Amino acid sequence: MTMIIDNKHPDIGSSHLATQVLNLASFHIRRVDYIQEITKLFLQFSKCDSIEIWIKKDNNFQFIEIAHISKDSFEFDVKPFFYEGKNNAAHIGNKKTALGLLSKQIFMGNNDPASPLFTKNGSFWSGETTKSINLAIKSEDQIHDIKLDLTGSCKSLLLIPLVFGKSNIGLIKLKSERYNFFTKVELELFEHIGLILASTLMNKRIREELSERIKELTCLYEIAKIMVQINRPIDEIFHDILKLLPPAWQYPEITCGKIIFDSHSYSTRDIQSCADKQVANLVVAGKKRGSIEVIYLKEMPKLDEGPFLNEERSLINTIAENIGLIIERKEAAEERNKLQLQLRHADRLATIGQLTAGVAHEINEPLGNILGLAQLAAKFKELPKQVKQDLQRIIAISMDAREIIKHLMIFARQKKPKKTNVNLNTVVNDGLKFFESRCMKEGIELVRKLSSNVPEIIADKTQIHQVLVNLITNALQAMPLGGKLLIKTEADENHVSLIVEDTGTGISDDVKKQMFIPFFTTKEVGQGTGIGLSVVHGVITSHNGTIKVESEIGEGTRFEVQLPHR
Repeated sequence: MTMIIDNKHPDIGSSHLATQVLNLASFHIRRVDYIQEITKLFLQFSKCDSIEIWIKKDNNFQFIEIAHISKDSFEFDVKPFFYEGKNNAAHIGNKKTALGLLSKQIFMGNNDPASPLFTKNGSFWSGETTKSINLAIKSEDQIHDIKLDLTGSCKSLLLIPLVFGKSNIGLIKLKSERYNFFTKVELELFEHIGLILASTLMNKRIREELSERIKELTCLYEIAKIMVQINRPIDEIFHDILKLLPPAWQYPEITCGKIIFDSHSYSTRDIQSCADKQVANLVVAGKKRGSIEVIYLKEMPKLDEGPFLNEERSLINTIAENIGLIIERKEAAEERNKLQLQLRHADRLATIGQLTAGVAHEINEPLGNILGLAQLAAKFKELPKQVKQDLQRIIAISMDAREIIKHLMIFARQKKPKKTNVNLNTVVNDGLKFFESRCMKEGIELVRKLSSNVPEIIADKTQIHQVLVNLITNALQAMPLGGKLLIKTEADENHVSLIVEDTGTGISDDVKKQMFIPFFTTKEVGQGTGIGLSVVHGVITSHNGTIKVESEIGEGTRFEVQLPHR
């Protein structure tokens, strides 16, 4: 990143330099901005051609500032980290160059106390770098004589370690293209200022790290409060979490967040461009379901991971883990509620089944008497015509009532199924023969997708046929203007499935709660008995199977029947 700053300030006297460094340290500005201002002060005071300030953090150089003065302006160039591998000393610049090697030795404290080019504080100074330099460098308890050729780097050079306590935390390089540019007084002054700068930098680092930690903990605390609100819609939870991301990162004004979950995307704003981003996977119950992203809209100085801190990597990983836990708990709660609803529904149907069985038994005997007497009376030939018609009507109505009772007995599981080996595909093909012409007549596209790997099941073929007929009949009635009817079979290790799917009017949630109850119907009077789906439920239950319903108003309905084949 390059920044141009106008040089319109008056020269800074040596007596004011330390004061200026301390004054700048008191401002609430980021370290990178503080370094830029410090470099500007050093350039104004020294009148040298360029300065490099290197700051070390852990095993990385936190940033490099190279400042060049050109007429009336300063140019600041921010360089990225240089990672230090195991057992490698810090390399400040290119270790393959003489200046890079020298910088490395000074940073490590391996100076040559016998050389007039080194001070007792470990600084290096030379007013004529075009000449070769012979140095005795201590390394691993041994003295090594080295010869350095600094030609091309500059003509005058100061290398001053930044010392905090007993450790070197950085290095200042001052370069000039003029011979013997730096005086001994300036060297001693910059050594003194270096101690002040090292102290202020460490204080700023501690304050910034504390500030970042507070932001991280605040973010995690707010997310912890969200974690207990699992009954809220997931999109609301995601949006609340996304609002917490920008304040928790270094540059809130250019930071936005994004969550991708099950192919759905949520973000804090419309993201038109992305300079850099930090990503963590959303893992729910061991399965990757999406990701969370923190995005910088502008390019920023390189730090640990691009422009992001190691602490921010840890934070986004923790947030991703928490989101995964939120989703897992929410889905577990939803599944638990679903099971509770299913249990309540099953209990309700069982109660209704017991009541239905009792009513059916109580009605069946007198109904049989009525039907028998009516049939017996109808055999008399000398009955008036009107009486014969009335008897035939009684017989027809009694037969219908007996059929309804038979269906009720199936729902109540009072009629045991006659189970044999049954091929589900055969049942489907036989059943569809009765509906093919009707589908063509009503403008309904009939699609069958029957798996060739469906094993036989032990079932009552007549009752399974009845299930198919009832489901298809309901599907056709839901598509008065035509549509598409899909009949599908498939199998897994334990079950075979029959799927009946239509593109009809759909079923509301309220209707889904009552649809398997006998005599419940949404049809007009005289157009349905409300027995069909209750019979389906009774048959499937008696075969130890399950039935699932998925429906959206205006989108259609999908019934899936699962029956065990083992």
